[in-house]
Amino acid sequence: MDIKFNKLSNFNQGILYQLLADAYSFDGKYEATYKEKWLADENFFFDNLTNIGDKYCFVTTLGDEAIGFLAWDPRNLPEYAIIGDNCIIPKYKGKGYGKLQLQEAISRITKNDVKEIFVSTDNDFIPAQRMYESVGFTRLEISTLKPWQVEQNSDIYYGMEICTT
Repeated sequence: MDIKFNKLSNFNQGILYQLLADAYSFDGKYEATYKEKWLADENFFFDNLTNIGDKYCFVTTLGDEAIGFLAWDPRNLPEYAIIGDNCIIPKYKGKGYGKLQLQEAISRITKNDVKEIFVSTDNDFIPAQRMYESVGFTRLEISTLKPWQVEQNSDIYYGMEICTT
């Protein structure tokens, strides 16, 4: 089976929330904390499907099964992009699909001549931290963060400078 990265418009509304809820099902606090945000994000992408949803979000599939997705915020391009929701469902974690998904996103983001890409995660997500570092993200010192980064309320922040020459 081949992994594919599909347009959001190939799926019914509800797919992003479903994938996030499944990906974070190991601890109910995540869905309880983020459910409203996840639903609002999904509504935004589907309400703006053509000009935003299909451009800045994709759903990863293996065979006919949706196994994850990744979305990013392009509002500050070309200065920087922020990777937001990024998940792989538990059945497929630890098999390299998250890294492939992240590499696909970086490839798509860099086509916009972006200077930097940012992502954040929590202390609990050691595999995510290793994945970000393995593709070239560098952990940022808290003292160097900009106010918009601090507002993300994460524990760990990463940046990747992109050479545009």
